[in-house]
Amino acid sequence: MADKTTIELEAAAFRTLVQHLRDNPDVQNIDLMNLAGFCRNCLSKWYRAAAEERGITMDYETARETVYGMPYAEYKAKHRKEATPEQEAAFRSKAH
Repeated sequence: MADKTTIELEAAAFRTLVQHLRDNPDVQNIDLMNLAGFCRNCLSKWYRAAAEERGITMDYETARETVYGMPYAEYKAKHRKEATPEQEAAFRSKAH
């Protein structure tokens, strides 16, 4: 496969993943971290790092808005739930 096609497929997969996360705000970041070892914030950090590797200045909040589809404070107010003691214990038991 040509490099351009690979990049296009990877970008499409990323967009689909981000949309899936936006469509499922009931899935909390702590659950993602406990199950998969990454969350929306991780994707935001990776997105920002990729931009900076290409000489594009981007702050973390801009990257978060790209992933969350809205400012993080708004997302947090609308969708974030307090972690249960069980979620917290599972998170602490894993090396992240």
